[in-house]
Amino acid sequence: MIENNIDLAEYTYELPNEKIAKHPLANRSDSKLLHYSKGEVFHQQFRQLPDLLPSSCHLVFNDTKVIPARLIFHKDTGARIEIFLLEPLAPSNIHAEVMATSEGCNWHCMIGNAKKWKIGTELQMSLPEGVEVTALRKDGEEVALNWNSQQSFSEIVEAIGNIPLPPYINREVEAEDKPRYQTVYSHHEGAVAAPTAGLHFTEKVIDQLNEKKITTDYLTLHVSAGTFQPIKSSTVEDHPMHREQVIVTRLNIEGILNNNTIIPVGTTSMRTLESLYWFGVKLKKDPSAEFKIEKLQPYQDEQNISKEESLNNVLDYMDRLNVDRIIGHTEIFIFPGYTFRICKGLVTNFHLPGSTLILLVAALVGANWKKIYSEALNNDYRFLSYGDSSLLMP
Repeated sequence: MIENNIDLAEYTYELPNEKIAKHPLANRSDSKLLHYSKGEVFHQQFRQLPDLLPSSCHLVFNDTKVIPARLIFHKDTGARIEIFLLEPLAPSNIHAEVMATSEGCNWHCMIGNAKKWKIGTELQMSLPEGVEVTALRKDGEEVALNWNSQQSFSEIVEAIGNIPLPPYINREVEAEDKPRYQTVYSHHEGAVAAPTAGLHFTEKVIDQLNEKKITTDYLTLHVSAGTFQPIKSSTVEDHPMHREQVIVTRLNIEGILNNNTIIPVGTTSMRTLESLYWFGVKLKKDPSAEFKIEKLQPYQDEQNISKEESLNNVLDYMDRLNVDRIIGHTEIFIFPGYTFRICKGLVTNFHLPGSTLILLVAALVGANWKKIYSEALNNDYRFLSYGDSSLLMP
């Protein structure tokens, strides 16, 4: 059920600008780690994470890869037009297919300086070796991109795009951002924001997890720009949640079924795992249901089935389709009043005041989120995307 009268003022705090990390640390795993366990707070270093995790836990990562989603074009007049790629529309809405195409593609975008770019007109950009890239504004938010070469869109966007740093970093992109605003295990291209909880992991830390016999797995949620969108609606549940594409495999589901202590790395992994449960609930009602989770479905659905029943519903669905992976979309909104069905903890950074992600943390740890954030502020933790980390085990 939806918790009545959620007061957003109760989920905010004072975040001084100097607490926001504007650059990454030289070494990823040098970040601090706030360990919250059974109501107590302990201050550690991130490299200690393998020793702090329960030996029986199953750690789930989001292996999405950030694309250089900020494209800067200029009109003949010199006017600067910024195209921020959000979601592919054609030739497919599947990120992998669009990134591989060499035939042109259409995207849903945010457009900076849109008033100076009329619908139906083209912008051009010249690349070396005679490659010309054109951007046609088709309507308010759809842009068609074409180029006169056999290069894939992945190669084109790599050549012309910029890393989409969050607005609160408030500086120009630098050379270090290209590798550092990316996890070491990133694989599937499509995100326009990094799953930042994973930025602290190094190959060494991952090797230590393996040495401790902590099982790990990788699924995909392509993070959208909505992760930075502040809540402005008068009621929390009216806040619009951006749709994000998720990819889950049979092996992912089997790993969840075979382990009881599931800990996601990042809010995106958590939202994917919980969305998977609700897809299984949908399938109980309609075996041919679409893998699409609406933002308030968990609060409106009275079905209360076990994790095992839900996930076996998904496996049965995959058997009927004879597939080993499913691609869907989620808008799931996790806030106080939500009951977690799969996740037992969370590895995450520190989030913006009054944001959907603060509400998610509060849904997991309750009112103690204030204690956690107060401890972090008083102990000089670095906040937001390039900031420090926490291990939350309620």
